[in-house]
Amino acid sequence: MTTDTLFRDDAYRTECTARVEALTPGGVILCATVFYPQGGGQPGDTGTLSWNGGEAAVIDTRHGDDGAILHVLAAESASPGIGTEVKATIDFDRRHRLMRMHTCLHLLSAVLPYPVTGGQVGDGSGRLDFDLPDAPHKSEVEQRLNELIRADHPVGSRWIEEAELEARPELVKTMSVQPPKGAGRIRLIDIPGVDLQPCGGTHVERTAEIGTVRVKKIEKKGRQNRRVKLELLEQTAD
Repeated sequence: MTTDTLFRDDAYRTECTARVEALTPGGVILCATVFYPQGGGQPGDTGTLSWNGGEAAVIDTRHGDDGAILHVLAAESASPGIGTEVKATIDFDRRHRLMRMHTCLHLLSAVLPYPVTGGQVGDGSGRLDFDLPDAPHKSEVEQRLNELIRADHPVGSRWIEEAELEARPELVKTMSVQPPKGAGRIRLIDIPGVDLQPCGGTHVERTAEIGTVRVKKIEKKGRQNRRVKLELLEQTAD
């Protein structure tokens, strides 16, 4: 049972109408959704499902089996019945902060072009871990990162065949996590002239939308591992 992933076509879409396909212990499965499921270091979306006579709070979104997406409901929420038509609405203010930070982390990987050993997109904050023996200068990283943001680079996506990715292993920056394979195609996030890498997450359309960011801390997490923590200084974009 595969859920149509509307968020991949339009990360700014806030709602959709969809039919309930199944109810499982893990959550509600819809035929289509604007909710992004946790993955690639990005948290799952939250929001609401509403229908004639009811409403339920979605507290998380996860991947299920065979391409299904699970909308995890709050314990006190009622569930819509199978076959019910619902309106699925995300908390877009939260999603937008996640989009801004996710794109910002792609820029950080361009500022620090070293293998990435881990990362996490947070609500207004985020981090990347690098295979790097010496800590970079915090002020220099922050300055270069904000310069890329202010340059207002376009952010786009395109698909390539898995065979092309195998022929270009340098596109994969993460050492511990590989892009999901088996579907025949891999989605790339492309910031022309700045960064190109596989990613299934949601992103802003232009880098200036991220707003000013601060490098909170650069930590030593091992002999050759440095963790760079970021935060958005503007929690709501203009």
